[in-house]
Amino acid sequence: MLMVDALIMSTPEKTVSQLQLHAGNIFCQAGLFREPGIIENIAQTAALGNGFAARQSGHQPKTGFIGAIKRLTIFELPKDTDTLQTTVTVLHEMLNATVIKGEVFVDKKIIAEGEMNIFLQPTA
Repeated sequence: MLMVDALIMSTPEKTVSQLQLHAGNIFCQAGLFREPGIIENIAQTAALGNGFAARQSGHQPKTGFIGAIKRLTIFELPKDTDTLQTTVTVLHEMLNATVIKGEVFVDKKIIAEGEMNIFLQPTA
């Protein structure tokens, strides 16, 4: 299941993605994009940034896993016709663990924010 459509920008500290919602999305119900979809969109934006950085440096992207979700606030559920712009900022990195802050916007209005601990599977 793909919850990002486009990479808008990516640096080692920040990644911005876009997702155009539609009624056929697995997380859209009754005209709204639901909470699990917002969480998955943030996680996939983080993965997109990691994958982009790996490819830029000639490496294979690592598989990531959500370890914890903290301080998640969903202010408003987007409509199934909205376009999301999601920003992920790296707060801390240590070994194979990263703490990120995710912010989800619709028309420059923040609709959700929170932190995630993401663990990357070490390569053999």
